[in-house]
Amino acid sequence: MSDLVPLGLIEKKIFLLHGEKVMFDSDLAELYGVETKALNRAVKRNADRFPEDFVFQLSSEEYQILRCQFGTSSSYGGRRFLPYAFTEQGVAMLSGVLKSKQAIAVHVSIIRTFAKLRQWVVSHQELSQKLIS
Repeated sequence: MSDLVPLGLIEKKIFLLHGEKVMFDSDLAELYGVETKALNRAVKRNADRFPEDFVFQLSSEEYQILRCQFGTSSSYGGRRFLPYAFTEQGVAMLSGVLKSKQAIAVHVSIIRTFAKLRQWVVSHQELSQKLIS
């Protein structure tokens, strides 16, 4: 099965926040082909599946820093509510909430990207250890 979304595109939508690799609700909604408010509504309806270590809402300060980094991008500007950030586990849990064929295919691509990033970190740590030795 070919990936619906190129891994490189997904990699650009993964950020480091609170020491975790996360994806923002608006980016996930875009990939899944749903509105951000629909994605967040589905998460709220299934709140027991999304503990704080799976998804968290950005603070006003974090959001302002994010807006400065991305400018007034339409994907982050003009929001009425602070964005949510999903950890890898939160993204995995979304597969049980969003069940369209597109959502499943995108989910597979996202999980592969997280795995690729994890593998990249491990290989670079091993290389660093060899250089130090």
